[in-house]
Amino acid sequence: MGTDPLGGRGGRMGVTYKYFGAPNGATAARVPISMRPEELGGDELGMGGMFTKIKPETIAAMVLTGLQGMPLHKVPPLELVVLHPDYAVVKLPMTVVDPLRGVGEESVGAAAFIWSTVPDRGGPRDAFNVYQLLHEWQDFSVRLHEAGHQPYCLVWP
Repeated sequence: MGTDPLGGRGGRMGVTYKYFGAPNGATAARVPISMRPEELGGDELGMGGMFTKIKPETIAAMVLTGLQGMPLHKVPPLELVVLHPDYAVVKLPMTVVDPLRGVGEESVGAAAFIWSTVPDRGGPRDAFNVYQLLHEWQDFSVRLHEAGHQPYCLVWP
């Protein structure tokens, strides 16, 4: 029986995510880890580019279950754009950002509350933290739409 040098279940504890917008998959695939938003000609989630531990699958589920009422098992999969030994780039479905553009305060608050009560899922558990996160994503989705970009996520250990 071999030993796991990363410890535990494959060592995914150290994975970091950076969300950004790009005009297409070819551009997104060229994003190295050190890429800055002005070099990309695009946008990043959060002020100054936010690095987060929140998985894209969690974001997708949060938006689609909380705002769209979609059952968790119907959330569409992410699309792998590039898999490099040091990082990966995935594309989020537009259905994850589009619903956020047109919703008001009450919908964001309701979605945050719904998500905070969903059992057996990762991500923030406190409704206010979810609310803040959804607001950041709402701003991000508006900027993506205005730039004509699609949402991507850079994933690296």
